[in-house]
Amino acid sequence: MAPLQRKRTKRLTCVTAALTAGLFVSAALVSGPGHAAGARAGDPPAPAPTAPTAPSAPAGAVAPAAPAAAATASQDPVNRPPDTQAVTPAPAGTTPPAQTTAPAAPAAPAAAARPAFGAYLDYGPRGVARMAELSRWLGGAELRVAHTYLPGDLWSNIEGLPGFLDVWADWTREKKDRMFVLNVPMLERNEEGVSDAEVRGLLRSGAAGQFDGHFRKLAERLVELEVPETVIVLGWEMNGITYTHRCGPDPEAWKTYWNRIVTTMRSVPGQKFKFDFAPNRGRDAIPWTQCYPGDDTVDIIGMDSYDQPHGQSFDQEVSEPYGLQAHVDFAKAHGKPISYPEWGLYRNGDNATYMKRMLAWMDEHKPLYNTLTDYCPHGVWQCDDNPRASEIYRSALSGTDPVDPAPTDPVPAPTVPEPGPTVPLPVPTAVTPNCSPLELGAWVEYWIGGKLCLRFDWWSRMH
Repeated sequence: MAPLQRKRTKRLTCVTAALTAGLFVSAALVSGPGHAAGARAGDPPAPAPTAPTAPSAPAGAVAPAAPAAAATASQDPVNRPPDTQAVTPAPAGTTPPAQTTAPAAPAAPAAAARPAFGAYLDYGPRGVARMAELSRWLGGAELRVAHTYLPGDLWSNIEGLPGFLDVWADWTREKKDRMFVLNVPMLERNEEGVSDAEVRGLLRSGAAGQFDGHFRKLAERLVELEVPETVIVLGWEMNGITYTHRCGPDPEAWKTYWNRIVTTMRSVPGQKFKFDFAPNRGRDAIPWTQCYPGDDTVDIIGMDSYDQPHGQSFDQEVSEPYGLQAHVDFAKAHGKPISYPEWGLYRNGDNATYMKRMLAWMDEHKPLYNTLTDYCPHGVWQCDDNPRASEIYRSALSGTDPVDPAPTDPVPAPTVPEPGPTVPLPVPTAVTPNCSPLELGAWVEYWIGGKLCLRFDWWSRMH
């Protein structure tokens, strides 16, 4: 199927002062950074690192009601004090009553043995803070997986710019059973619409070792931060057309390059990385099996699986070529665990059936981990557009009984032209007529919300 675009609804705006006294500068704003699932639906490109900020409750997210006595403690979910219970000693000179033998306490709910799960909530420090809030919304269910993305604009960011990964590493180290999942681009300018011909050349340069040093620096950075067991989702959704690190222009060079990156990162002392090969569900631009680099350099076989295209049922998502069943079968044949680094709602709206069946699918096939993409249109907590699917997700993970969804599969609706693809960061260079664009760099343009340009008629407008 043709690859589809997807997400990021959040954007940053800033007020820019005049660059030179007496000059009128106009900003031609373009559409905000988007999210693409390889070529379809779901990976948040990570902007430049930002300083930690206090967590803010997302719009539409409502925490479950708590008893009044617990209200104060719940205001600080991260440092919440443990519950205690006073014990009254028996009066002096009395003998405590004999304890009767009681049957063993029932085992903990099955949720305690649930495979590790989490959600993508934000690329930066807010993503870490929001995990505690999402946990509270889920009735205390513990998120064991933190998931973020390295920016793919510059090699310096792909190397793990100092400060960007620290908050994620701090969270991961707090408990031994926590997992850090990091999407790592294979090439810079990863979302700039680089041509197939140039991608082909870049892949061949990578296969020849030209970019080894960047990945060695990233590996050293992760070991230095004491997160040597990080799951590296390398070159995700390579079977699509969105990313510069796509496989289609030269599958053989892509596989050689992947193997070279893994070998380079594994050569760093102290590392224990796990490398996750995660294509889009379905055929997309090229069958993902043609990009598989081999069992020696792949630890996990993942899949990004959103509810799309429009009108497709979950059964079709299972049975389509290179779909969910093919993914499970392929991983089993290669002796690898599976994962779902990205999944969520998309083209079929508030589809409670998809949510219920996807959760059941993961319960049956036991992925090593899964991370829901949680913001509109994909999410359930930070997006109030999906109340029925949200209740299914919340009920399943908080241990209560989910409500039965109302239709059983998406009902095909009249075909409506879908909006054209949006290209994520860096911002495209669209400008208004009669002005000359100013080259300020991709990151400056991202933070100010668009391309600045100098109007040709500014002088005449002053007179």
